Amino acid sequence: MAWRPLLAALLCVPSAGRGAPDSPAEGPPPAPRNCPLKCVCAADLLSCAGLGLREVPAALPASAADLDLSHNALRRLRPGWLAPLPRLRVLRLGHNELGALGRGLFANASGLRQLDLSSNALRVLGRHDLDGLGALEKLLLFNNRLAHLDEHAFHGLGALSHLYLGCNELEAFSFDHLHGLGTAHLRTLDLSSNRLGHIPVPELAALPSFLKNGLYLHDNPLPCDCRLYHLLKRWHQRGLGAVCDFVREYTCLAFKVPASRVRFFEHSHILGNCSAAPARGLEPPEEQLHAQVGRSLRLHCNASAPALRVAWVSPQQELLVAPSSQDGSIAVLADGSLAIEAVQPRHAGVFVCLATGPRLHHHQTHEYNVSVHFPHPEPEAFNTGFTTLLGCAVGLVLVLLYLFAPPCRGCCRCCHRPCRCRRWPRAPSPLQELSAQSSVLSTTPPDAPSRKASVHKHVVFLEPGRRGLNGRVQLAVAEDFDLCNPGGLRLQASSESTSSTGSEGPAMT
Repeated sequence: MAWRPLLAALLCVPSAGRGAPDSPAEGPPPAPRNCPLKCVCAADLLSCAGLGLREVPAALPASAADLDLSHNALRRLRPGWLAPLPRLRVLRLGHNELGALGRGLFANASGLRQLDLSSNALRVLGRHDLDGLGALEKLLLFNNRLAHLDEHAFHGLGALSHLYLGCNELEAFSFDHLHGLGTAHLRTLDLSSNRLGHIPVPELAALPSFLKNGLYLHDNPLPCDCRLYHLLKRWHQRGLGAVCDFVREYTCLAFKVPASRVRFFEHSHILGNCSAAPARGLEPPEEQLHAQVGRSLRLHCNASAPALRVAWVSPQQELLVAPSSQDGSIAVLADGSLAIEAVQPRHAGVFVCLATGPRLHHHQTHEYNVSVHFPHPEPEAFNTGFTTLLGCAVGLVLVLLYLFAPPCRGCCRCCHRPCRCRRWPRAPSPLQELSAQSSVLSTTPPDAPSRKASVHKHVVFLEPGRRGLNGRVQLAVAEDFDLCNPGGLRLQASSESTSSTGSEGPAMT
């Protein structure tokens, strides 16, 4: 058995030429596979920003989901360059020198969610430049030189919700079809700081309310038109953030000269006459509906012509199409109407109907402002509060009757005296002239048959009232002392009377 300790000692000795398991590795850790030179690769992040690159690196790791190529000198991108990145979700190409895009540039980016092309030199956006981006949700094109957008430039971006076109050179923008954008998902459309000199007011008024709240038109040479003024003023009164947050930056040209810009929402003689002729029929008013919690509700999409496709947008910005919503509480029926089986407080807000068809306006909408309230409680059959108040009133009346009402005639019989004896004497009695501090009268039963049965013997506490009595007062009360006739009370004063032991002691007669 002696070989076991020796074997254990041999196992603890490290092998020759092999470092200890806990010894730190020498040099930097090996770089991930296919990571370009000078770039940073961390998990699914690939950053090659600020390296002065003129071309995209040839070898890109397939694990990259977020690719940052911003702040370089890229001038062109070759078609199919994103094929090695099947997991790509975010692509940042801002602050480069891209002058054009080209067809098929994003053909292999079907999963891309965010594309940043800001701060480049793009002048034109072609019809097929953004093909293949069906899942794109956010597109940044601000701070370029865009002067022309193809009529269907955004036709394939059905999921786009935020589009930033600010700080460009656009002179016109079609709100009729939004260059192929789908209004069901679009929430933010930034057209600020461009050269928009003409805006069709009816097309603006026909946009859904959720898009009006994210439509930025400030810092443009807008025309000083009364219809546009009333529309923007109404948006300001409704509290739409796109107008309220930039109220001082909404200007218009009074005489089609850049130096004649005036602010829309400040008092000016240019727009002073617009108040006398308010615009009518610009925006259809929201239909107000009141629903009770637990009841059913049905909303109809009232279109001017039969609709080919109907979609709804809930107050939570959820796109509602057949058959129902995500939580199953809202259903879209076959005729395009919206049905809520049991209304809940979360259903309060604006429901927007989007109807499309060959005979309909592309952005024909109908809005319902639903207010949800709880049912009113039924009145109680027995009002306990009123009963309590009535009981208090009756008790108070009884107390007042007890204190101030005259006694009954039966009370005089128990004393065997006429009722007139109950009245107080008008003239002050000799007892009151003694200025007694306190007197307590208590009746005692008769103690001898020879004496007259009377209940008028009392104990009186008196203070000394005269100096001649040596500080003591003796009260002599006859056996036949009558309470009804206190005038016959006799006082006996003696300095050595044994019936009075002190100025504060009781005197018993």
